[in-house]
Amino acid sequence: MGALNTARWWHQAHPATAISGMMVAARSRSAASGGKNSVHTNGDGGTNEMAKRNGRRAIVTAKCAGDNGSSSSSSSGGSGIITAVAGHRSQRGVVNCFLRFIFLRNMFILLVVISGLLVSTADAVISSRGSSSSSSSKGSSPPNNGLVPRFISRGHTYRAVVGDTLVLPCEVENLGTLVLLWRRGSNVLTASQLMVTRDERIRLVNGYNLEISELEPQDAGDYVCQISDKVNKDQVHTVEILVPPSVRAIPPTGQVTARKGGAVTLECKASGNPVPSIYWTKRTGTGKSAAKIGEGPVLSLERVERQQAGVYQCTADNNVGEPVTVDMRLDVLYPPDISVEKSWIHSGEGFEAQLECIVHADPQPTVSWNQNSFPLQPTDRRTMSSRGNRHTLTIRHVQQEDFGNYSCVADNSLGRSKKYMEVSGRPGPADFLSPPWSRSTDSFNLTWKVESYPPLQEVRLLYRKLMMNETFQQPGRWHDVILTPAPRPPSEPLTHVMAFTLRGLQHSSVYEAIVQAKNRYGWNEVSDIFQFYTQRITSDIHSEEMQVASSTSRSGATTLHRTAPPVGTACTLLTLLATLIPWLLLHGGTLADRSKVSN
Repeated sequence: MGALNTARWWHQAHPATAISGMMVAARSRSAASGGKNSVHTNGDGGTNEMAKRNGRRAIVTAKCAGDNGSSSSSSSGGSGIITAVAGHRSQRGVVNCFLRFIFLRNMFILLVVISGLLVSTADAVISSRGSSSSSSSKGSSPPNNGLVPRFISRGHTYRAVVGDTLVLPCEVENLGTLVLLWRRGSNVLTASQLMVTRDERIRLVNGYNLEISELEPQDAGDYVCQISDKVNKDQVHTVEILVPPSVRAIPPTGQVTARKGGAVTLECKASGNPVPSIYWTKRTGTGKSAAKIGEGPVLSLERVERQQAGVYQCTADNNVGEPVTVDMRLDVLYPPDISVEKSWIHSGEGFEAQLECIVHADPQPTVSWNQNSFPLQPTDRRTMSSRGNRHTLTIRHVQQEDFGNYSCVADNSLGRSKKYMEVSGRPGPADFLSPPWSRSTDSFNLTWKVESYPPLQEVRLLYRKLMMNETFQQPGRWHDVILTPAPRPPSEPLTHVMAFTLRGLQHSSVYEAIVQAKNRYGWNEVSDIFQFYTQRITSDIHSEEMQVASSTSRSGATTLHRTAPPVGTACTLLTLLATLIPWLLLHGGTLADRSKVSN
């Protein structure tokens, strides 16, 4: 170690000092006779002190000067530069001294380099010996008293809803002095009980279990519980964050417009984890959704009709939380569409008449009323009102000139529509009140009612018999009956109820009847056909029942005759069998022998 310390000291010193001294001695001239050199030194003896401090440097100077016998020191100007003074010497001595100097300088540089290498190698050897001794000491005394740490918990895949709290277990036995780490990717979350991460949502609970509160979508990934030993041991938990569905309409306003007969597309976008499924419904008039009408983010409608306008709902569901919906309103642009509940309105002078039409249109239409193709304006007797899609024309104190044809006209930017109605003082159509089945075989009581503000002047009843069987029916000739109505009671100023009994009808027959009434404004429309039936004759019914009963009894007797076997025949068959069986038993062998001989 002493040689190594000396070499380290020369490696750290400045070797340029010795080299500089040798170069100065080589450049000095030889001085004196007798081969001796005299060296002049300064008064403070600086050169000799330097030679003493630098042993190797003094040896080199002495060898170069020894060829000439002696050496001496001198000083010049207090600069401390050594000057070698020698006598006259030959040129050959100078060259030999210089070559010897070059050789010694190169050897010195090589020595310095080798000493540096030796120092580095020694440090490396000492370090490696220290580490190997430390390792051997560890190997000789393993941690945890020789017990190997192992995981009790197991890696698992966890699914949690965003916003919830999740605990990832990490249970280890025989941990001892080893350090337990939690990391996610390359980021260390905890080291033993030390929290490395700055996320305040993460903490250790019940030992080394990792708790993550207020879960966010970006918390998904792999979390590693690691034991830092000679060979790292890992336990990996995979976290999947379940996100409830969310849905939005495209466009964000949720308003879509299409023209009648065209095509339209409704679209919505949903997000969540897992990816939500999407289906479409249409809200009904009661506010409830009907059955599914489509699936997927896009609902395409072809040849749109006005009835398809309304609110459509896009629903997204991924079984995480409740399904969510977004409403989209479809507006169908179309020209006015008019419908009327009554095309014929009955009224009378001094009474009131109401005309109603129901108008559907988009854009919103303007509605007007015409009488006999002339526009009507509101007056003290005529009022025009609207409530939603229902438009009403009310005429109070009807007069003669108020009777006639009216039209409801609707206009918008896409077109015009018109429906006609009639206000009349003629009687309304007759309605039959009688039941269709008669209690008699040759008569029927017909009852009907007619509405008329003026008194009825005449009523016409027509009836006929239908000629029909299983294959066809043929109507007979109409029979016409003219009736004069009786005065109606004051309590019923509008409704006329009339009855008439038809006689001389045929039993078991089908008849048809119609009624038409007249007042001072004219005849009304013919009523709908009414069918009625006469009763069968009782004797005919009894005869039919007798025929059915007799045919039934005959068929039953025939069946009995066919199925009952004769008693004599049965006895004969039994006697024959009783005779043949013993005979076959006695002569069966003889017959068999005869058949063999013949063969």
